[in-house]
Amino acid sequence: MPAVMLQGTGSDVGKSVLVAGLCRLFTDRGLVVRPFKPQNMSNNAAPTYDGGEIGRAQALQAQACRVRPSADMNPVLLKPQSDLEAQVIVQGKVYGRLRAEDFNSRRAPLLDLVTQSFERLRAESDLVIVEGAGSPAEINLRAGDIANMGFALSAGVPVILVGDIDRGGVIASLVGTKTVLDPKDAAMIKGFLINRFRGDTGLFRNGYRTVEELTGWRGLGIVPWIAAARSLPEEDAIPADISGRDGVTIALPLLPHISNHDDFDALEAEPSVRFVRVPPGQALPGNARLVILPGSKATISDLEFFRAQGWDLDLVSHIRRGGYVLGLCGGYQMLGKTIADPLGLEGEPGVFAGLGLLPVNTMLNTDKRVTEVNGISLPDRTPFRGYEIHCGQTEPDFGAAAAPFLQFSGGGLDGTVSENRRIAGCYVHRLFDDPKQRARWLATLGAASDGIDQTIKVDAALDAVAAALANCLDIERIFNIASTGV
Repeated sequence: MPAVMLQGTGSDVGKSVLVAGLCRLFTDRGLVVRPFKPQNMSNNAAPTYDGGEIGRAQALQAQACRVRPSADMNPVLLKPQSDLEAQVIVQGKVYGRLRAEDFNSRRAPLLDLVTQSFERLRAESDLVIVEGAGSPAEINLRAGDIANMGFALSAGVPVILVGDIDRGGVIASLVGTKTVLDPKDAAMIKGFLINRFRGDTGLFRNGYRTVEELTGWRGLGIVPWIAAARSLPEEDAIPADISGRDGVTIALPLLPHISNHDDFDALEAEPSVRFVRVPPGQALPGNARLVILPGSKATISDLEFFRAQGWDLDLVSHIRRGGYVLGLCGGYQMLGKTIADPLGLEGEPGVFAGLGLLPVNTMLNTDKRVTEVNGISLPDRTPFRGYEIHCGQTEPDFGAAAAPFLQFSGGGLDGTVSENRRIAGCYVHRLFDDPKQRARWLATLGAASDGIDQTIKVDAALDAVAAALANCLDIERIFNIASTGV
């Protein structure tokens, strides 16, 4: 079955969005399309229908194909827990932990599992669109590679190279990639495309021809800057700017190991919200109505960081002023009384003091809960939907000072809310995607919601990206490359 791989001259050249757009484009032309990324590194993950987890970008690409995500779409996912160590997810399940210096020597055996996942997708589809990771020009990482040319050569998948002209130096990055690649790897590249062009593409006509002449690769088009792509969830990049929009202020402290930061896309898009990401070294804004503690891949370390910034003192002052607090996943654990790590999963074993704002205690363990959920928030019975991805168990001490926060549709409870309902926490990611749940929060904060369902909004953005690609790329040539390898 046809397959094609998009690799980039570097990280963040727009591969994920391009793959998503092409997935939607070919799906709407009647093909059964599947996305695939052999290896990903991200703390922004999503659940799969088969009980696993994959990178958020591949879940978005599955949505572009109008199918539910599966673990085969991203068989190797690295989730950094520190600068030197990552949790390794293989075919959706926890495989173990690896230090950075060990991964290069231990990744080669994973190629067989990667290939198995790829072949299963290939067998069920008319076209597989593969996304590379980083850049094939990182030839120091070529031995044992499973993310770029190592996979492409092994699986016989032709490659299209993506250059980002908005970053500058796109001619050098494309030509330079050809120069440093082994000839066998370079031969896998059948064309290139230019991404994120602003202005008149005719101004790059000579540069485009120069790349063709110096590489021998055929140009497949120039993609303009697509405004609709801003409505798609980011996998890794976190905007650092502070919104200048007027409205109710919601603050998010930026933790070093923040995970699933796209939980807040729907909130940030609300016209009535001024969403502020607070960088290290700055105080939590005094005019915030809601402070959100996000998920974390290293809860204990990020809690220490939170205190080191003085944010714990800011949070107490915020609550005294009548402000609201919400903790999601790792943020929920931080709000409790204690976090126990008897196995040393995040460092030295021990019991660590939380912020003490909710009467809950957390025990970290190796059992990982990965599941989609839905239900109602209590006591207002407002619907919600989302998913859980977390290790550990949090036990509430319900009483006069606290109550359950969420009730699942199949029974069972999650989360805790304080007696005055100003402090809450839960394990559910993407809580704000449901327009009714989002409207309920904004009404509490004194603001109105636009009522737009986040899933529908993302779907419309995928349609717009696909339409833009149809107008600027040689789509027939791309499919021919996928079909024939030339």
